[in-house]
Order: sequence, then structure tokens, then C-alpha cells
Amino acid sequence: MMNIPSLLGDGKGNYRVHVVGNSGTGKSTVSAYIATKLNVPHISLDALLWGPGWTTPSDDECKERIIAAMAQDPRGWVIDGNHRDTVISEHATDVIWLDPPLWLYLPRILWRTFLRLLNIIPSCAEGCKETWGEVLSTKGIIWYCISQHGYRKQKYGEMLARTSIAKGGKMRRLNEWDGDLTIWKAGLEEMLRAH
Repeated sequence: MMNIPSLLGDGKGNYRVHVVGNSGTGKSTVSAYIATKLNVPHISLDALLWGPGWTTPSDDECKERIIAAMAQDPRGWVIDGNHRDTVISEHATDVIWLDPPLWLYLPRILWRTFLRLLNIIPSCAEGCKETWGEVLSTKGIIWYCISQHGYRKQKYGEMLARTSIAKGGKMRRLNEWDGDLTIWKAGLEEMLRAH
């Protein structure tokens, strides 16, 4: 079996990493970790695209913001989040799909939401407060997380089938429960020490 590095990069020491997965799977945490290790900007799509009161810009404005964010550092970036436009994955050197089982990450999103409701930790974007009524409704993050689990699994599973690193592409799947994430992080540390 060939030895595949934790990140492919562009071959010139630049890394443009897109971390995807369902809400609560650890995208922001893993992305911040990678960005710190690579010393490149960490860009949260939630912070970039959500406006006060959960407003969203037009599709064109979203794309403009994403392109401007990607241009801020020639050495690369780490973007976390899902977006229907393909501009991020087209420019990424690596796509990481975080795919833990729902039973593992649902308690984390419940805890995170509870802390946000109590104003102990900040919301995902400026001016986007979560309320008890909203959280407990079908419009809240808990229901969204549960209802999107199968959809994200299918969507990114299909993408992985086309663009897997094992097939010469740039996408990999990491399942925290299987230990993939821990092994991958150790590989990243080793790769960076070697450079």
C-alpha cells in the first residue's frame, strides 16, 4: 500500500484545506488545529456567511466573500463548513470529510448548544443568537443535525467515491470513532516535522 501524506498540498509547500461534515462533527476544532499547524488562516464559513439575525447574503455575495477570504494568504487556508457552491473544493488541495457516527457527535452538539444558550461560549457568528424555542423546534440546530446526517453521509460519500485520495483525488474521510482522526493527526505532525 502506498504511503499517502496527511495533506497533499500543491507540491510547493502551500495547503488549501476544506473540512466538511455535518453540524457538530468537529469541523471548526479540526480546522483550527490544522490552520495553527500550517500557520495559515482558519476561515469559518459560519462566521463568514451568517449575518445578524441569521440572515444570509445572496449566492453571488457568498461566492465573492469566499473568494476574497481564500485570497488573503498565498500560503493557503483552512476553511470549515459546507457550501453548495463548489468554488472551495475546486481550489482546495485537500478535502477532509469528518464522518463520525451520529451517536458520537450528537451529545457534543447538545452540549455546545446548551453553552451557547447560557452565553458561556459565543454563537457561530456575530449576531446569531440561539433561543430555547428555536433550539427545540424543527428550525433549530439539533433537528438540523439529526435530519442532515443521512444527507451529508450520502453527498460526501458520493464525492469521496469520485475524488478519493486512494484513487488519485484529494478527498479523505476521517471517522473519529475508528481512530482515523488520531492517526491522521499523528501523521500530520510527522509530516510537518520532516519539512
